[in-house]
Amino acid sequence: MAKSPSRGVKAPAGNKRKSASTAAGSDAHVEGFDTEAGSGGEVHQLAKDDVLTTQQGVPVSDDQNSLKLGERGPTLLEDFILREKIFHFDHERIPERVVHARGFGAHGTFTLKESLGDFTVAKVLTEVGEQTPMFVRFSTVAGNKGSADLARDVRGFAAKFYTKEGNWDIVGNNIPVFFIQDAIKFPDLIHAAKQEPDRGFPQAQTAHDNFWDFISLTPESMHMVMWIMSDRTIPRSFRFMEGFGVHTFRLIDAEGNSSYVKFHFKPKLGLQSVMWNEAVKINGADPDFHRRDLWDAITMGTPPEWDLGVQIFDDAFADKFEFDILDSTKLIPEEQVPVRIIGSFVLDRVVDNFFAETEQVAYCTQNVVPGIGFTNDPLLHGRNFSYLDTQLKRLGSPNFTHIPINAPLAPVNNFQQDGHMAMRNPKGRVNYEPNSWASSPTNPREDPQTGYRHFAAEEGGRKAQVRSPSFADHYSQARQFFISQTPIEQKHIGDALVFELSKVERADIRERIVAHLRNIDDRLATVVAGGLGLPELPQAFPAAVEPRQDLPPSDALSIVKNAPKTFEGRKLGILVSDGAPAALINAFIENLGKLPAAYEIVAPKIGGAVLDDGTLIEAKQKVDGGPSILYDAVAVILSSDGAAMLASDKTAKDFVSDAFGHGKFIACNADALPLLDAAGVSEKDRDDGVVTVANAKDAKAFVAMCGEVRFWEREFNVDLDAAGFLQANEA
Repeated sequence: MAKSPSRGVKAPAGNKRKSASTAAGSDAHVEGFDTEAGSGGEVHQLAKDDVLTTQQGVPVSDDQNSLKLGERGPTLLEDFILREKIFHFDHERIPERVVHARGFGAHGTFTLKESLGDFTVAKVLTEVGEQTPMFVRFSTVAGNKGSADLARDVRGFAAKFYTKEGNWDIVGNNIPVFFIQDAIKFPDLIHAAKQEPDRGFPQAQTAHDNFWDFISLTPESMHMVMWIMSDRTIPRSFRFMEGFGVHTFRLIDAEGNSSYVKFHFKPKLGLQSVMWNEAVKINGADPDFHRRDLWDAITMGTPPEWDLGVQIFDDAFADKFEFDILDSTKLIPEEQVPVRIIGSFVLDRVVDNFFAETEQVAYCTQNVVPGIGFTNDPLLHGRNFSYLDTQLKRLGSPNFTHIPINAPLAPVNNFQQDGHMAMRNPKGRVNYEPNSWASSPTNPREDPQTGYRHFAAEEGGRKAQVRSPSFADHYSQARQFFISQTPIEQKHIGDALVFELSKVERADIRERIVAHLRNIDDRLATVVAGGLGLPELPQAFPAAVEPRQDLPPSDALSIVKNAPKTFEGRKLGILVSDGAPAALINAFIENLGKLPAAYEIVAPKIGGAVLDDGTLIEAKQKVDGGPSILYDAVAVILSSDGAAMLASDKTAKDFVSDAFGHGKFIACNADALPLLDAAGVSEKDRDDGVVTVANAKDAKAFVAMCGEVRFWEREFNVDLDAAGFLQANEA
């Protein structure tokens, strides 16, 4: 079993290796072995750390050939080394997660900066300055392990805190609401979203009949539909995503009093997404784009950081709030309950082994510590059962907490024993409780003072399979989300709906979705109906509760309104050629380093380019392997000969035209303009987002300009679908 560095096991005392010496009774050195005197004076041979062994620790003499009867004879069953190696290989894949199969994780540390001692006894939330080890796993929901990173999908954002009182998991998403209100519908949702069972496709996409048929018959999903059709589901990076605990939890104080809480993770680098056309191309150019981005950020010494915030409120607020706080398809706008930042965490260590850590990590919503509790959210209650049950299937044993990545740092003392792959068992005679033997670390006792206590809620009512009437408003917050977006974000939602529904074969399903949209925003419904070519707008879908029109916009729901205003943490692609001006290129590199931000040199040849001062600048990418979709902005710095050469190269022209079409900031020197002309970005097309640079001052100004991330005005001029959106807005 691979060992997590933060939870390594020390060798027993007295078992230190001695230097190599001769074997007993011989002057010959035994290659690959040390000797050490045993307790009876006999000599034991101990394998060196660098000697290949079997799983039992037996040194292997030949790992190239199996045991045969003669040089060309049959392989012998006696070869236990062969059998063990093949046996392990045959079983080295565990069942992938049904959801969140494609994931990537990293280690980090949470530091509490403000105590919540007035609300909870949880030490992780009350001991200011305490540093708590963490492991965070990001994931997509619908795709299989081999799918691409930039699928349009919800992103999992699961955080495991190894606290002094045990493990605490926030099994969150990058979206604060969910599709359904009751866990009994979760299998149906996932079945509908995943590939259709008769044909096994499309994978990692919801653009098919089954998903939208389910959604069209499940009005409670319409708020989430607005989120998944927004740019939130095609993030630029894990580092630029928010995270949310989704559910309403409880904080419990020493007297047993409860407050409600929602958990938020806010990235220090701000929010950012890509465009859909860009996402499709990134999946082809680098399907591991998000994984590589996080790995590179950490290993290059620029680890990402998030603030941990909470929305805390009481029963009085819950009673007057427009919606039910137990409804997971609803959020609480930050304008009504501001997010209180109480600490931050940084992810600064990559895993040693992907399988041992990222693949085997097991998150459970039920994993809470004293002072944190549950509400009666029916989706949360179902998750509390499902996640624990899932680990038995995936990891093969109730002892999955013995795996280092899942093992708490806090002491573990109980009478649970045996089971498949048990790494520890109770010691001594006692394996039951209560008992009358003396208390000891191997005979632990309950502790009413520090032990976990559930909130003593008073409950009553009849048993029934019902849905609370307070869960019945399915459209009002969906509308609030839509009107909170900037015009460009609203356009993207419309584009996404048209794209997804254009892949739906049944016209009645498409019409039902548009009927739902009429309860959200008629402009949006009109744009989508027009994009699908519907002959007329259908009647609005019957609403259980009349949608509210008075909910105000919430700026916190917009990505563009929360743009970073800095290029820090982003990446500039610099296309160069032989003879390009070295001083200008170095000016870009110098200014990026001050932020810090990354850059990659792209050249006609992977060997790089010889600049005008005679220096060779190495390339990270060859131009046809480093398209502009991989970068947040681009600089095209060429010699006149280089521009003439690249003007006849399709991939070089794509580098420029894609950057322009995706609304990116583009810098170029005067000699590079012929390439822009050849790429269709002629003088009449160039806008304020295309800048000609000549010196270090210009390079500095361009890097500062790139803090806006995108030149969004351009999209309304280069996208055919923009006209329909603008007409609907004007109407």
